[in-house]
Amino acid sequence: MTETGLKIGDFTEAAEPYRLFAQWLEDATASEPNDPNALALATVDADGLPDVRMVLLKGFDERGFVFYTNFESAKGREILGSMKAAMCFHWKSLRRQVRVRGPVEQVSDAEADEYYASRARGSRIGAWASKQSRPLESRFALEKAVAEYTARHAVGEIPRPPYWSGFRIIPQSIEFWHDRPFRLHDRVVFTRNGEAWDRTRLYP
Repeated sequence: MTETGLKIGDFTEAAEPYRLFAQWLEDATASEPNDPNALALATVDADGLPDVRMVLLKGFDERGFVFYTNFESAKGREILGSMKAAMCFHWKSLRRQVRVRGPVEQVSDAEADEYYASRARGSRIGAWASKQSRPLESRFALEKAVAEYTARHAVGEIPRPPYWSGFRIIPQSIEFWHDRPFRLHDRVVFTRNGEAWDRTRLYP
């Protein structure tokens, strides 16, 4: 049994993926030592070469899975070039993973503003100071930029940079995986079919 009372094998009978994902994320929040919302985000560059990095999930609902970034970063440019991405959650303490694939849309300005305003003041300054993914001559140059923007925004609210916002992956498929003995794992994939989901059990 998990902490939410879900038997390990029961997820293969779930009717839709979002409630199941919420249960698994809740379990991970209780069991993971840190960052249960961490995920590997996969994109491709203009040459079709894959790229992957860890980011944090900042929200999800039936519209999709949301994360935030500098749109001028490598991942920002790659997503804007294809408007497609994939993500993978791996919760080692639970021996589970979830894979999500689909097209991407930008979140609304209102959503981005709300999340940006909820960040620590230092993180908001950092969004201005960091030219994410671009060459940095020295650590001092970064610290100097932080000091300059801290002085510039010494009082009052810190506006959201125009190049900083969020993306939402609109899942076309969501796969749930759970470790089982002898690598005979349980795998179930939900595939979008209009407004509904088709559920398929997969060989491990």
